[in-house]
Amino acid sequence: MSIPLDGNVMVGALEELFSFDVSVAVVECAGCGHSGAVAAVVVYTDAPGMVARCPGCTDVLFRLVRAPGRVWLDMRGSLCLRVDMPDA
Repeated sequence: MSIPLDGNVMVGALEELFSFDVSVAVVECAGCGHSGAVAAVVVYTDAPGMVARCPGCTDVLFRLVRAPGRVWLDMRGSLCLRVDMPDA
């Protein structure tokens, strides 16, 4: 069994998809409603890709799988991803 890591382990891969600091984005769990920074989720890396789980209830928040030339991001366990942006 894999040792759980924090969400920072996924940040590099996610930042390739998004143009902001993903570690400070707030994710809300569809299972229990817990909200917190992506950096605080519990990540397992022994699956085919990475699996992020809610630190509140351990439900899967999102999965990230990489292959040459493509990335799959499944976020069905998340209600939303909030990004605080500076005013223009």
